[in-house]
Amino acid sequence: MGSAIAGFAGMVPLKVLAASEAAAEEASSSQDLGFMIKGIFSYELFGQEVWITTTHVCVLIVMLALIIFAIFANRAIKRAEEVPSGFQNVVELIVEMLDKMIEGVMGKNAPKFLNYISTLFIFILISNISGLFGLRPPTADYGVTFPLGVITFCLIFFNKLKYQKVSGFIKGLMDPWPIWAPINIIGDVAVPISLSLRLFANVLSGTIMMALIYGLLSHIAIGWPAVLHVYFDLFSGAIQTYVFCMLTMTYVSDAMTVE
Repeated sequence: MGSAIAGFAGMVPLKVLAASEAAAEEASSSQDLGFMIKGIFSYELFGQEVWITTTHVCVLIVMLALIIFAIFANRAIKRAEEVPSGFQNVVELIVEMLDKMIEGVMGKNAPKFLNYISTLFIFILISNISGLFGLRPPTADYGVTFPLGVITFCLIFFNKLKYQKVSGFIKGLMDPWPIWAPINIIGDVAVPISLSLRLFANVLSGTIMMALIYGLLSHIAIGWPAVLHVYFDLFSGAIQTYVFCMLTMTYVSDAMTVE
């Protein structure tokens, strides 16, 4: 009897230990679901440790893809035929679509920003849908979306000073009354934050959802997650690209308006 009790007492810690190990393994696997930014390697720069992360690699891959596409597109246009076909047809379709979109919003000012808005649109779109190819979307990193918002803010500020002059800029800050100046300043400063956060949050949420599905439902995640990829990566990615560029064009156009 005493030996049975002793044996039972010895089994309890083993069961507890096994359960704790299983919980630890489950926790570690749930923490490594693929949506976190991971460091690949580090190096020292001016005495500081700098990390190269998955975001840097994914941005590099997207840039290389765009450069290769641009090279082939340039060759296709140089050898353009009167009746387009194949790859030339695709390039002309993209250019016409972007021209119509930008001209529809910016009107006569469209040629000045055609190259920038087109590049911005294509970069964000490819970054958003890169999850379809097994990459972590670069736009799921706030360190990528915030600089894009800052560039838009700089364009707005530059064009306000260029077209409205300093007097018009100050007058706009005090509209309708001088007491509104702090609120207008906050509204201007909030532009890059709101633009970048909207893009970042929507792309990151889709990335997290897909990572959770593959991490927690890996045994049954066969085939049907493709439908979710179409929504989170393709449909939502295209919508967020359009919204970001549309707001950029609207803000810049408003800055160029002289009352």
